[in-house]
Amino acid sequence: MSRSKIVLLGCLFWFSSQLLYGQANNKVDVLSKDQLEFLEQLTVAVLEESSIHPGQFISEVFGANNSGGLLIRPGGRNAYPSFWIRDYAMALETDLVSLEAQKHMLLLTAKSQANQSWITSGGSMVPVGSIADHIRIDDGLPIYFPGTYSYADQGTERWGSLPPYGDQFMFVHMAHYYVKTLGEIGILSEEINGMKLIDRLTLAFHVPPSGLDNHLVYASDRFRGVDFGFRDAIELTGELLYPSLLKFRSAMQLSELFELLDRPEQSEKYKEIAIAIKKNIPSVFKDESGFLKASTILSAQPDVWGTSLAIYLGVLEGEDLSSASKVLSNAYKKGTISYRGNVRHVPTDHDFDENKVWEKSLAAKNTYQNGAYWGTPTAWVAFAIQYSSPELARQLANEYIEELKENDFRKGADFGAPYECFDKQGGTQNPVYLTSVAEPLAAFRKMISGKK
Repeated sequence: MSRSKIVLLGCLFWFSSQLLYGQANNKVDVLSKDQLEFLEQLTVAVLEESSIHPGQFISEVFGANNSGGLLIRPGGRNAYPSFWIRDYAMALETDLVSLEAQKHMLLLTAKSQANQSWITSGGSMVPVGSIADHIRIDDGLPIYFPGTYSYADQGTERWGSLPPYGDQFMFVHMAHYYVKTLGEIGILSEEINGMKLIDRLTLAFHVPPSGLDNHLVYASDRFRGVDFGFRDAIELTGELLYPSLLKFRSAMQLSELFELLDRPEQSEKYKEIAIAIKKNIPSVFKDESGFLKASTILSAQPDVWGTSLAIYLGVLEGEDLSSASKVLSNAYKKGTISYRGNVRHVPTDHDFDENKVWEKSLAAKNTYQNGAYWGTPTAWVAFAIQYSSPELARQLANEYIEELKENDFRKGADFGAPYECFDKQGGTQNPVYLTSVAEPLAAFRKMISGKK
């Protein structure tokens, strides 16, 4: 298929999908030209610090990049020295990753996909079609579970009996973005270890357990996967909001890819899955607080990240959108969801109890994923609250930029922004962290351009 036909079909798909994604394209000048340029330049610098070039030696422990191409890790300095599928995929929409590097990391991920179901030494299961949580740079071994770099020792109940759910959908996002950027679909028919890429994408898509009718991702006490890697220290069960949002996006992306492949029945199948997810999310995850809750059983706390992402992806619309935007705006004004432009997972006035943020967590209260503040979701929140208060959206964006300028890692070794997260007591986690600028950059650009 020619590039021009792909572009035309992509445009037609965009118009037809607006009813599904929602008309979430208000133009708001949340950042000045100078602020946006600062964020772009900082992201370029962080991306370079996060890049591991072919043959580049990291340390005695982690060795050299023997993958044959560029790998992008979650951050610079000593942050997570492996290739994390999730973090890389979340940086794609910066438009800063070359096609050559995209292809290399996409095919490396495909090659590491589990070709059979197996039980780890720790008693967890890797279902066939699973996508790795991260991949070692020295020997290319896939690590399907958080908490270790050891292939032999991976997978214990502590990190779930199944691999994290989000990575399967990030794999689809990687392929879709590559095809969209290249304007050529040939890679979808390329065979990796005897299976076409498009078939690997659909296999991965169906790995996370889901409801037969509502298609929402599900976890139980016995069969649990991490709902999303940025809260892998939290246990959540029941229907899960965040991976269901990622599944919605992936269903739309697969629908588009099958449209490009001239396979209308498959395209319609995945569009119907997306419709079912969109229909069920507002009612299934409705919480009396006005937020969407993260899950329906364990750790069913009001979810700031999930609620704002649901608006950003166009899953919420009409009264659901308006109500959620007002709740986020009010929480921001009260100071319960953000600090210095960074965002908490759960509002401070909706912690599980005085000793816990989430109902069950491996992290201490008010640290890391259990109450610290993160830059990754900031622009989603700004995008969401601009529907009810453009002024507050600009205020949040400005606070975010000011913190980055104050602690910009380019000032020297004593500075580390963008951090993965920080708390109000001065504690910080992992300096020079990529998604803390990459995800906001992509979202702020969309807000300013008005594009969905």
